[in-house]
Amino acid sequence: MPAQRATTILPTPRAVWEADHRVILRLDTLFQPDSAPSQIGRGGAKIMRMKLYAISDLHVAHATNRDQLLRLRPHPEDWLILAGDVGERPEQLACVLETLNTRFARLIWVPGNHELWTVDRDPAAPRGEAKYRQMVGVARDHGVLTPEDDYPLWTGPGGPCVITPLFLLYDYSFRPDDVAEADVAAWAAEERAACADEIYLSPEPHESRAAWCRARLAVTEARLSALPPDLPTVLVNHFPLRRDLVRIPRIPRFAPWCGTRATEDWHRRFNAHVVVSGHLHVRRTDWRDGVRFEEVSLGSPRQWDHARGVEAYLREILPG
Repeated sequence: MPAQRATTILPTPRAVWEADHRVILRLDTLFQPDSAPSQIGRGGAKIMRMKLYAISDLHVAHATNRDQLLRLRPHPEDWLILAGDVGERPEQLACVLETLNTRFARLIWVPGNHELWTVDRDPAAPRGEAKYRQMVGVARDHGVLTPEDDYPLWTGPGGPCVITPLFLLYDYSFRPDDVAEADVAAWAAEERAACADEIYLSPEPHESRAAWCRARLAVTEARLSALPPDLPTVLVNHFPLRRDLVRIPRIPRFAPWCGTRATEDWHRRFNAHVVVSGHLHVRRTDWRDGVRFEEVSLGSPRQWDHARGVEAYLREILPG
């Protein structure tokens, strides 16, 4: 792991209580590099070249994805967002973070649904919230920022922007209005759609995945509301923040497992400059209300061109 650049803590006067914890988390505190990387151009002028990239859905349980990731070239001055679905096991996440820490100046990670899966048959294996906390621990052990850490302030080209790693999950509300939540699985099955989360993603100790989603929404909304309203954000969540961005024509009835309607206007409410997500395995750029939405998935081995390498699938977020 390369040495991290020194950071300056920029406290704000507010602190946020997280209701289900017994400590105050200074989640609206920002930090930034003391100096942004640059190079010297003609005439001695400094040229800013620091970039913020993003990618998601590396799915390194597939050997092809894992091996190709090792070929990624160094980006010593750039930051990388990992927008979820790196892998299911702590050792998979650790391996990826160890690899990418040698190639990027800073890593930022949010969980996807796969990181929350319990695939170990051991009845004592972490489930639900405990599995999430385990994966957060792995990331922190490698110096990687998570949704539980202070939001970093990007001061490179395209900034300043607060990068906000989020963990929101989904609440099945991306379903048609005439389909009850209790009927989602049956409705999806009518067109041979299903989600393995129903087997592997435990909501413990929450009553349901929807209840866990509601809890995450409450905590996250409080954090985002505490940010300076005039400071642009880069919102990062594994799941799309808007239902109209879920375009999966081969399995349209998978949509209920793709997000929550509660975040439809968050790009406006929280002054988003860019919104980053994954999950759909459908790479694209969309615009809503003047805000750029980037779906940054790599996907399973059959969903990308190995000859181009993983490098070609890094999406430039800033300066953009």
